This record gives sequence, C-alpha cells and structure tokens, in this order.
Amino acid sequence: MGLVLGLIGSPRRGGNSEIMLEYFLKSFREEAFIEVIRVGEIEVEPCQGCRFCEERGFCRISDGMDKLYELFWEADLIVVSSPIFFYGVPSQLKAIIDRSQVLWARRYRFNLRDPKSPWRKGIALCVGATRGKNLFLGVELTFKYFFDAIGASFEGVMGYREADKKGDILRQKNALEELESRGKAFMEAFKQKKKILFVCRGNSGRSQMAEAFLQYHGGDLFEAYSAGSTPKGKILPEVTEVMAEKGLDLFFRKPKEIESVLKYGPFDLLITMGCEEVCPIVEAKRTLNWNLEDPEGKTISTVREIRDKIEEGVKKIIMEVRNGP
Repeated sequence: MGLVLGLIGSPRRGGNSEIMLEYFLKSFREEAFIEVIRVGEIEVEPCQGCRFCEERGFCRISDGMDKLYELFWEADLIVVSSPIFFYGVPSQLKAIIDRSQVLWARRYRFNLRDPKSPWRKGIALCVGATRGKNLFLGVELTFKYFFDAIGASFEGVMGYREADKKGDILRQKNALEELESRGKAFMEAFKQKKKILFVCRGNSGRSQMAEAFLQYHGGDLFEAYSAGSTPKGKILPEVTEVMAEKGLDLFFRKPKEIESVLKYGPFDLLITMGCEEVCPIVEAKRTLNWNLEDPEGKTISTVREIRDKIEEGVKKIIMEVRNGP
C-alpha cells in the first residue's frame, strides 16, 4: 500500500505516545511505507493569523510545514499520537494544527479538494495522566476539525488514562492489544486495493491528471501513482488550471521519476501515455497505452479536451472493477 504518516506529538523521546504509535503501526511494517515525524524536532513557526493563506492560497512562512503539507496530501492514513497537556495537545503539535489553516483555506475559500481527500483516513492516539471523565473531550474537537482541514475522515480518538511516566502505557496490556488490533483492521482494508501506475514523459500533465482522477473517483478501490521517464521541474500551469476547474487541487504535487515509485509495485496495471519507447521496465500484470496528445505548449481548450479524455478513460477502468468480471 501507499504512505502511512505518523506524527508523534510529544516532545519527549521514547515516551507513551511513541510506544502507542509503534503498536498501532505493527501490521503496516511489512506492507506499507511509513514515515514518522517527531513534531518537536522540526521547525514550525506558529500561525500569525494574517489571513494571507485565505487571500493567496498558500502560507507566507516557509519552514518545516512545507514538507508536511506535501506529506498530508500524499498519505493514505495519518496517525497522530499525543499526550494530553491541560486537556489539549502540546504546543509543538498545536502549531502544526494551526498552520494547517492553509489547507482549510484551499478547500473552503478556493473550493479546491485534494484528490485523495474522499478516501484518506485520520486517527488520533492520546494518553493522559489522570482519570478525568472529560480528559479527551478537548482533543476530540481539535482533531475532528484538524483532519477535516487536511482532507481526512476522522476515525476517532483512542484515549488511554493513567499513563504519565515513560513506559506506563506498557502496563496496560488491553490498550496495547487494542492499538495493534485497530491498526491491523486499517491495514486489511488498504490491502484490498489494486495498484495502477500512469507514466508519461514529463509527469507534468497527462499522468498527473490520470492519477488525480483515479484517486478522486476510485480511491476506495485503487492505489494510483504517476511518474515520468524524464520528469519536468513542475506541473504545467495549464494542467493545474484545468484540474482546478474540476475542483481538484494539484498545488502540492511535483513530477516524479519512475524509479521513485517502483517501490510501490508490483502494479496490477501500467498505463503509458507517450513514453512507451523510453520507459524502463515496470513490473505489471497488464499494460495499456493511451495515445493522448501531450498538453505541453497547447492552448487551454486543447488541454481541457485532453483532461476530459483522461477522466473518461479513468472512469471506464473504475466501472470495470466495480461491475466485476
């Protein structure tokens, strides 16, 4: 499967938050690509409340959030593990949550959606020192709206009490079993998806559009990837524009070389778009070639026509799988 992103919200290394995340991710170790971020060890300035993102669609501050924005939208599952500080989350994690206003603005001010957002999952693992009845009430609201902002369905808070010192959670065997079991359930659901790779020369147009459409329309059935034999530096602005007309946001995406996505294989289907003569060998059960015009240098109306042909082709693939053999 694709990327599982874990965020450790505690500034303390080796603590209960880290242990909880480790148990939750056990089932993913052999099947998924996992990236764990210790939020206390990256530089993230607090939100200034300047409203720049609501006017321009991006943050005027460039720091550790630049990478996180991309990871949020690349991930299939986002797991946040955090202690409770005064019925909230630590300040390092709260800074990241607040800076996610950029993604909220792109969705609710600019009416753009990350293509993976209908299917991405988000869950929080929380631990507190006390037995308070309302110990997790505050973070439940925080995470509900955080995951909505970054484009993930909120799957709830797994909260555990009376664990303060390092390793206290290890004495709660039921908690560890529950964490491992819940993680395994997510893993089994993701394993059922078919993998499709779209390849064109520059990964700046056709294959990017195909990947986005498949993720948006069929993300419950497929893992979609794209790459280029000779990737460009950025996605063509005309492509970003015509996809925005469909309400799909490619802002944080970049062209990728084929070698960078081979780790996600083997693929069920490889679809080439004009690079078949120079594409390296890619392991796939089936290969198709979509003979589509390269959008580079074309008028915006032509790029729209290419976009629509790609969306039509993607929907046919989805219908074939939904309807069965």
